[in-house]
Amino acid sequence: MKPESSLQTKLALGGLFLLQLGAPGLWQVSFSNVLMAHGLAAYIPAGFACSAVAAFISPLIVGALADDEISPVLLARWLNWLSGASLALSYLAIQRGWNGVTMIGLMQLRALCSSPCVSLATTIALANLDRPSRQFGLLRLWGTVGWAGAGWVVSYVLAADTSPVSGYAAAIVMVALGFYTYLLPQTPAPRVGTGRRSWKQRLGLDSFGLLKNRDHRIVFVTSVLLTIPLASFYPYAPLNLTALGYLKPTATMAVGQISEILGLLLLGSIWRRVRLKWIFLAGLLLAAARYGLFSLDLRGWIVAGIALHGACYALFYVTGQIYLAERIEMGMQARAQALMALMINGVGNLIGYSATGWWYEACAGAGGRVHWPVFWMGSLGLIIAATVYFAISYQGVGVEQHRKIAASTEVSV
Repeated sequence: MKPESSLQTKLALGGLFLLQLGAPGLWQVSFSNVLMAHGLAAYIPAGFACSAVAAFISPLIVGALADDEISPVLLARWLNWLSGASLALSYLAIQRGWNGVTMIGLMQLRALCSSPCVSLATTIALANLDRPSRQFGLLRLWGTVGWAGAGWVVSYVLAADTSPVSGYAAAIVMVALGFYTYLLPQTPAPRVGTGRRSWKQRLGLDSFGLLKNRDHRIVFVTSVLLTIPLASFYPYAPLNLTALGYLKPTATMAVGQISEILGLLLLGSIWRRVRLKWIFLAGLLLAAARYGLFSLDLRGWIVAGIALHGACYALFYVTGQIYLAERIEMGMQARAQALMALMINGVGNLIGYSATGWWYEACAGAGGRVHWPVFWMGSLGLIIAATVYFAISYQGVGVEQHRKIAASTEVSV
């Protein structure tokens, strides 16, 4: 059993999530409107897809390093420094009017560096908590505060809903986060010195062995199926808000973090009282309700739909992270979180950004007017399909049975 986590450790980890998610909150929500304002609207799908492409490459490799060789804290430090530098160059390309291909190339470099950072932060936190299911939600809450606060800063402090200033601010936070890692608890790689590793282990490909377990496989597959339609949220919801007359779309999008804060505050209690399958299903049903409200294309209803975003994220995606922490052996923790990042940010988002970009163009009528109800109903249909698949397929076994399986079976590909 792990020693009890100190208050100092919890505060340091809370600060890690505050900065780690505050940085993308500064640029990602406003990115579509920034590109639109600088004549680069055609590059919106490609700009968001950069993170999806990177998720196929860097998270698994970095996760394998964090499990076997290098401290995840050291990896997070250098990756955040590189992310900040490449993001600043990306927004310089937008501001100076460099061609779109150059901008996308720089965004791809940023994505390769930043793609593993959230899963590394999760690994660092879970390695330093003695009761992850009860404590992680409260720590992850600080990331939500950072993301929501970033939206308000962009709209009301920087007035940068369409300005590259939002990207420069995010780059500064990323660089500062690299220095902040010196305050984090020492977190060595759990399997350092375990002998020569195969090339599959070095590339993190052995993590795919987790898919042999039925429960794990269904959780991973459902994550992909849900992420595909949810990929339309950040690229296109701000554009829908702008079309409805909202002058501060970035700040309005931050409404979604209110329900996420509530969900994270209650998550530990929910885990103790509610069967895991019903927690996952609640997140899926809230996702469906959100896009149902979007399809009404009315000012009040779209804000109500945005408000459901955080609760959906907490109940499905954060629950998924805790699920892995409680049911995967210690020596595979970083790889398990990295595999989840690949499934969500790689497979799910790459398909999602590409498909929803095509669907957005298909729903645009004469004069560029978008038929928003049709657009959101298409995504809603995919969420319903993901919900039905999970409800029928997932049976679930207790955490103790998973631990026995993990202890007696060597995960391999």
